[in-house]
Amino acid sequence: MWTHAPWQKRFLPHPLPPQERLKAYATWCNAVEGNTTFYAVPARDTVETWARQTGPDFRFVLKMPKAITHDRRLGDVGAEVRSFLQAIEPLGPRAHALWIQLPAAFVPADVEVLAGFLRRLPPSYRYAVEVRHRAFFEDERSARLLERALANVGAEWIPFDTTTLFRTPPTSDMERDAWTRKPRVARRTTALTDRPIVRYLGRDSVDETVAGWRGWVGQVAEWLREGRSPTVFIHTPDNAEALPLARRFHNDVRARVPELEPLPDPTRAPAEPPTLF
Repeated sequence: MWTHAPWQKRFLPHPLPPQERLKAYATWCNAVEGNTTFYAVPARDTVETWARQTGPDFRFVLKMPKAITHDRRLGDVGAEVRSFLQAIEPLGPRAHALWIQLPAAFVPADVEVLAGFLRRLPPSYRYAVEVRHRAFFEDERSARLLERALANVGAEWIPFDTTTLFRTPPTSDMERDAWTRKPRVARRTTALTDRPIVRYLGRDSVDETVAGWRGWVGQVAEWLREGRSPTVFIHTPDNAEALPLARRFHNDVRARVPELEPLPDPTRAPAEPPTLF
């Protein structure tokens, strides 16, 4: 996401060499979703540049490759898991959680497969699971079944809150596209661990997006008071305003929990990339 085209020149200096782009993003936010790892395992030297561009407290929530979660459905994936973990090793503590996003075809009957997969993973990493089948959100027995499997290994359940997007019909091409691709499930606000992770999807309208996250502001503030360390990712259908919106959400939470550390100050970053002249 740190190379998202609508952010260039508006929020981030442009052009920048690849080894500087994440560093610029990290002046705005202190966490990032690693979505590219879903499509291909990154080269280790690429991951080393990610580590060099970020401080030790920066959080990567890295999606496991689809070869593991979607193609092989968590079965006989030992070699693929080892390859992925070797590649991301340079991140060290920056690997806040490894994100296991499961397809909508993953149903409650498959939970035991997930449980076995989680038990085989090394305990040196934290794991977080995202499910999309509606039964996990509408059937209490299915939800409890998944919660038990996750709790047994200290894994978190990542809610993807799309309720604001689906509240009213879409009004733009990007919203219509999101309607066809994003899961329509109930909002879930239960944390299983001390590191809850939330993915929130709003609308093109800033006002609607902000109105839709008000409940999350209170929930995240409560988690902080309980001593938890939540991570929240703010999205809109086109993500054009996601950076300032993420900072606005953080400020809303900080208004309730003043001891929360402020985000980095992007105004201190150079407006243009350095040159020789």
